[in-house]
Amino acid sequence: MDPILIYGFPMGSSMGLVAALEWLGKPYRLCRVDMLGEMRSPSYARINPRHETPAFITGQGEVLTETMAIVAWLEARDAERRISFDPLSRQADRMHQLMAFVNTGFTAAFAPLWAAMEGEAMEPAIKSALRAFGARKVIERHDKLEQMIGSREFLLGDRPTLADALLAGVARWLDVHAVAESSRWPKLAAVRIRLEADPAVLYAMALENGDSDPGTGLCAGHIALADVIARFGK
Repeated sequence: MDPILIYGFPMGSSMGLVAALEWLGKPYRLCRVDMLGEMRSPSYARINPRHETPAFITGQGEVLTETMAIVAWLEARDAERRISFDPLSRQADRMHQLMAFVNTGFTAAFAPLWAAMEGEAMEPAIKSALRAFGARKVIERHDKLEQMIGSREFLLGDRPTLADALLAGVARWLDVHAVAESSRWPKLAAVRIRLEADPAVLYAMALENGDSDPGTGLCAGHIALADVIARFGK
């Protein structure tokens, strides 16, 4: 069977994994999940007890959770090295380093900002403190990533890899929370511009936004969450 990526909207980090599947060049299916609704329902715990996206159903029907586990699955099956490198190469080590940074400190820096945005009943003073703290952390993490990357077309060279896929899903959060202008980090901004113009990323964003027919892609179709839970839930 084709693997199934369970990805979240609105503005989920998992959007980048849809692009990665397109770059990989193999058929797959998708399950689009409302992170503010469906993902919080008790039944979703049968897929992921932590009520998070992304989640992934492998070709053998096994459930994988956590972004790094999913990208490791994709990397191991990238025989043509379209989105990764020889696992014993320095480039692979560098890709893993960048992916780990983006998926941990870089992504986590936005957590206070999301908490403030989603906390409807939160005291104004607490919201303000969270926004200030989150903005400082986001700027600091952007500063560090700017230092880590070179002046190449993408994070690791002239083609996008799994590291770029992870970045594509979360880099846009800078604009969502209006922390700072992306031009403050010119190397990172240049990578973002290229990624956001990439056909696979445009396709992934269109699907995320609910477009049922955004153009040619390798996605073999969407599956309803209820069907995924019934078939693969534990």
